[in-house]
Amino acid sequence: MAVNEGVTTDTPTGEMPGAADAAHEHVTTETGVPQEAHSGGFPPFNAQTFSSQVIWLVLVFGVLYLLMSRLALPRIARVIEERRKRISSDLEQAGSAKAQTDAAIAAYEKAFAEARAKAHAIAQETRDRLTAETDKQRHESEASLAGKIAAAEASIAATKTAALANVRLVAVDVAGAIVTRLLGEDADKAATENAVDAALKRS
Repeated sequence: MAVNEGVTTDTPTGEMPGAADAAHEHVTTETGVPQEAHSGGFPPFNAQTFSSQVIWLVLVFGVLYLLMSRLALPRIARVIEERRKRISSDLEQAGSAKAQTDAAIAAYEKAFAEARAKAHAIAQETRDRLTAETDKQRHESEASLAGKIAAAEASIAATKTAALANVRLVAVDVAGAIVTRLLGEDADKAATENAVDAALKRS
């Protein structure tokens, strides 16, 4: 009778071959199941071991369930809760950072608008001040020029009057000299002056 692999077949020294064959029939496998029990087919479907397999399955499932419910599942739940809290904290921090960013942008836009309005007001004020100063200088220049023109006109008029007076005297003298030379006697000074004045008026 052949012996399956993995079966211990130690035979005492001096034992008869027949006795060894008889002992082989009662040799057990490494699983503790008699050798002849394996002749029934696939072990999980063996009717002789099915009840013990069900008991072991229930025991193993119960132990696994206890381990999962007492050790693994609480740890997984704790990790999930920590991750949820971390995500919630990150979302809150992101929302706070976004609010701060929006507030900073609004403050910047407000400051920029105020600075632009202030710059516009300063430019308008400077433009008005320069316009007023320009008008003042123009009026002063016009007044000074008008005064200079009036003084020049007065000077010209005085010069003209003086020149006309000199011309009148010269004309009276020349006319008197001409009349004296032509008539051979002194000319009437009053008549000569009247004639010269009449001639100057016509001119």
